[in-house]
Amino acid sequence: MSNTAGQVIYCKAAVAWEAGKPLVIEEVEVAPPQAMEVRLNILFTSLCHTDVYFWEAKGQTPLFPRIFGHEAGGIVESVGEGVTDLKPGDHVLPVFTGECKECLHCKSEESNMCDLLRINTDRGVMLNDGKSRFSIRGQPIYHFVGTSTFSEYTVVHVGCVAKINPAAPLDKVCVLSCGISTGLGATLNVAKPQKGSSVAIFGLGAVGLAAAEGARIAGASRIIGVDLNSHRFDEAKKFGVTEFVNPKDHNKPVQEVIAEMTNGGVDRSVECTGSINAMISAFECVHDGWGVAVLVGVPNKDDSFKTHPMNVLNERTLKGTFFGNYKPRSDLPSVVEKYMNKELELEKFITHEVPFSEINKAFEYMLSGAGLRCIIRMGA
Repeated sequence: MSNTAGQVIYCKAAVAWEAGKPLVIEEVEVAPPQAMEVRLNILFTSLCHTDVYFWEAKGQTPLFPRIFGHEAGGIVESVGEGVTDLKPGDHVLPVFTGECKECLHCKSEESNMCDLLRINTDRGVMLNDGKSRFSIRGQPIYHFVGTSTFSEYTVVHVGCVAKINPAAPLDKVCVLSCGISTGLGATLNVAKPQKGSSVAIFGLGAVGLAAAEGARIAGASRIIGVDLNSHRFDEAKKFGVTEFVNPKDHNKPVQEVIAEMTNGGVDRSVECTGSINAMISAFECVHDGWGVAVLVGVPNKDDSFKTHPMNVLNERTLKGTFFGNYKPRSDLPSVVEKYMNKELELEKFITHEVPFSEINKAFEYMLSGAGLRCIIRMGA
């Protein structure tokens, strides 16, 4: 065990004291891991839209003070009682959702939606005892989606930690612990386009570009990017996108535009915006007889999906996905290997890098729409 095992660790963390206010670098106390928990030394983390959404306290019960962050790479510092498949020194990716390996979902080959460790954005404490492992001078600081990676050390349930190849550069593969895997898996695991097929991607942010990367890896011959922001089109070419459609440029529904471009519709579509209109368009633009549409984006709570039943009866398929259908512990190591084998390119997703002391710059980049992923170097 490490020489800090069983002890409180004092380290730096970026604390969100209130909604929408800049994060403050504070010295926090990080308690030792309890049963089925591990304490990680986070080396690199990145900022995802989900962090920003909850920092802004949009549409859910705000919970502050809180340590955000959920895309990261690090090293196991110590393990709690009952942890057998991880040890100090292991290289890992913490993940916002988990895999207990015991529930019906984990035992099913078709699901990754673990009953015990499925994402919970409202919970700010650990499952084991309902308490936080973070505090400042006795005041508890809440966790975020079980990961809280904007801290040099964090405590995570063992089921939310993927052990990976120690040779993999953590400053690159850390982006696989959320958005990139979500988009990539939506295409490769759920849409499953065949070589030479056509794929439409709705939304060309990081998740949508990862879905396009999946279509490129699968050998799709036409990858049509759909976005309301034409400035995204040049960047998207690096991810295999071959054609672009901006719905604002047309006076008819975009699904009709795509059907005309593709002689009746695309073979597959992947929706990565959360817009209910984009979801309907993504479904209605696939070819009858064999077309498959996959929904990735999270809609507003009052949205409802409306389409004519004939669109389904004419043999179109609508699917949903969560985290690209990857089981975090079982499947993420092989996604890392895709990068190591040069099959998957991650560098093009990383557009900025900042030291931990300048973490608020990462928020500024994302809020201004500049770039895709910003890597935050911990301890700097």
